[in-house]
Amino acid sequence: MNDSTPLKRNRRTAHRTGCAVEATISVIGGVWKPVILFHLLDGKLRFNAICRLTPAATPRMITLQLRELEADGIISRIIYPEVPPKVEYELTQLGRSLAPVLVSMCEWGEKLQELSGLPVDTGACRSTLRQEAVLQEKTA
Repeated sequence: MNDSTPLKRNRRTAHRTGCAVEATISVIGGVWKPVILFHLLDGKLRFNAICRLTPAATPRMITLQLRELEADGIISRIIYPEVPPKVEYELTQLGRSLAPVLVSMCEWGEKLQELSGLPVDTGACRSTLRQEAVLQEKTA
């Protein structure tokens, strides 16, 4: 399949319950989408950078997730016309509006890890927004 061919995909809708939580999960649900989005909070990333930040995900899975997020209007794919081709991904305005949700998910996950006795790796939550939130908590 040619990557330059735009995929046409209808936005998924919450049709089972009509609940707003279902609508959110239909767009950002799964294991890798929130992780990818969290890393994109800091700005544009190239595909290989996203792969390095999510080593447990296969490149094929990351590609599929990026395509779905792009089709849903959460991220944009920027193609630079140069040789070799350069492609970057960044959050759209709609995607940036997910920042509070993603930071809250990180904070909640850290608390869950602590309660479960699991090692808490705050370095895994590298987002600048997350670091700013931690600093604000410490100064408050």
